Amino acid sequence: MNRRFRRPQASTTVAAGILVLLIGLGAIRFEHFASFGNLANLVGDYAFVGVAAVGATFVILSGGVDLSVGSLVAFTAVAIAVLVDHGWHPLAAATAAFGFGTLAGAVIGMLVWWFDLPPFLMTLIAMFAFRAGGFLLSSQATPIMHPFMAQLSSGYQVSVGGTIIPARSLIFLAFAGAGALTLARTRFGRQVCAVGGSRRSAAVMGVGVGPTLVGIYSLAGAASALAGVVFAFGKQAGDPTAAGGLELTVIAAVVIGGTLLSGGVGSVLGTGLGVLILGAIRLLIDFQGDLNPAWTSIATGLLLLGFVLLQKLLGRLRGPAASPST
Repeated sequence: MNRRFRRPQASTTVAAGILVLLIGLGAIRFEHFASFGNLANLVGDYAFVGVAAVGATFVILSGGVDLSVGSLVAFTAVAIAVLVDHGWHPLAAATAAFGFGTLAGAVIGMLVWWFDLPPFLMTLIAMFAFRAGGFLLSSQATPIMHPFMAQLSSGYQVSVGGTIIPARSLIFLAFAGAGALTLARTRFGRQVCAVGGSRRSAAVMGVGVGPTLVGIYSLAGAASALAGVVFAFGKQAGDPTAAGGLELTVIAAVVIGGTLLSGGVGSVLGTGLGVLILGAIRLLIDFQGDLNPAWTSIATGLLLLGFVLLQKLLGRLRGPAASPST
């Protein structure tokens, strides 16, 4: 087996073990913690985070970073609320917002490609722009008032064996599955990893670096916009202050899932596990009841440190052959 693919498998295995450990501790400490319904709600509560993280995985795999995630999620939710307030059907508003997010991502990718701009700087500019755009559309939280939303309250869920599962959970799982297949089974997925390993080497191998970057950021924009749709429909409102710091949570989930910040190595499966780990930590703290929510951030930071050190250790143990650029 190619050594390049052993590292994400090792990190993913560790992430899976941590998730099982967290759920096991919760099951021992609290009754019903590990029930099917409770875990389904956990996935549902973090669905918009997971959807955005899938898109961010492709960006980080390419050696880039996307700081505009939270702002685009908030902008999308506000745009949906405002459009519905102006007579649009929520589904039409969601479609328009999703299209805008995809187009905005494509523009970011083009600017990164054409002007060789650092993704950090370009997405930082986009972060400010989307956040300001949300406030220009509405300076305060705007409820989404439409008969469809009332139907959504009772119908936005699926019953499996008598257990109610939020449909947003299925959206997250379906999107993550599609992302995993795209990365593992398509030419685009291989090109993403090649660009992240080394743009120069990828170009020599015949990879269209520019079009690949545009595709990556288009996908990331689409993922953030879809996350905004899930968020807006779940909250039934759009708030320009929402999702503050989401981009950092998303990056943490991706890294905890085993994707290298330097690019070239990682998996969508690992990202999904990273999202669920963060959700499980928050759920444990909520069940405990007497712990300060700040412990969520402390635990996340410690996990990030641990996974970064693990990646460094695996890299040293395997030597130059394990480098993502090889």
